[in-house]
Amino acid sequence: MSMVRNFLVVSHTAQPDSLEASAEVCRLLRSAGAIAVLRDTERDAVVAVAPDLADLAVLGSQVDVSDVECAIVLGGDGTILRAAEVLYGADIPLVGVNLGRVGFLAEAERSGLTETITRVLARDYAIEKRATLRVRVKQGAKVVFETWALNEAAIEKSASRMLEVVIEVDRRPLSSFGCDGVVIATPTGSTAYAFSAGGPVVWPSVNALVVVPLSAHALFARPLVTGPRSTIAVDIAAHAAPGMLTCDGRRTFELESGSRVVVTTSDVCITLARMHDGTFTDRLVDKFDLPVMGWRGPKGSGMSDD
Repeated sequence: MSMVRNFLVVSHTAQPDSLEASAEVCRLLRSAGAIAVLRDTERDAVVAVAPDLADLAVLGSQVDVSDVECAIVLGGDGTILRAAEVLYGADIPLVGVNLGRVGFLAEAERSGLTETITRVLARDYAIEKRATLRVRVKQGAKVVFETWALNEAAIEKSASRMLEVVIEVDRRPLSSFGCDGVVIATPTGSTAYAFSAGGPVVWPSVNALVVVPLSAHALFARPLVTGPRSTIAVDIAAHAAPGMLTCDGRRTFELESGSRVVVTTSDVCITLARMHDGTFTDRLVDKFDLPVMGWRGPKGSGMSDD
């Protein structure tokens, strides 16, 4: 059995700090006898600033994704979503190092990079599975597009005219209205676009789907939280303006008038590597800089009200 350990390194090549961090990670992996693997365009960008790394392995042509032990992602949530796209279906843990602003999906910060790599090499992390969405577009009985999402599927107007939609839950009509769009999110995505649109924050341990109408002209257009096995469908009226489907801000499809978007929980999960025992409450406080003045105990004390 081969003892070669391959680690995928994903970074935001347009950011100098990200390239420098990538080079540092590659050197740390090399010094430990591990192999740093990059996609070809990212490998070229890193080698351009670090010529000593010219022998970096290339994903696909030299190392298959199935042979990767773990992915180390350097950047913000957008970069993590891009890495998830590469790893989708491979069941490979992903650890995010935040170089962005919020970095809600990230597990570590730039200042702790060396410790992070040391722990990754030691396999000193816990595994956390995050649900994804299965997204299909139908025209009549025919499926014309199918994709997935870790955060959300957003159905939005593509012109100045609002969308005319019918929302269905579990194959039963719920409401129809004009709107700018509808966001259907996972618990992971509840702190992203859905949150900005006024949706609830859902703890990652909760199995659920979140539906958030965007600027709806309706008396009943509140955000919804459904069960994990619910089927959410959004019908665009045949006489109305077309729209656009966007998943995780990365995969798009033009929606003709009369299209039907069907969203369910997928059987495929994204695997995150977790290195900290802090609660999701602590993560919310840290990432959103929430005020907790007046609380009766020190952070992380787990003070009980029993």
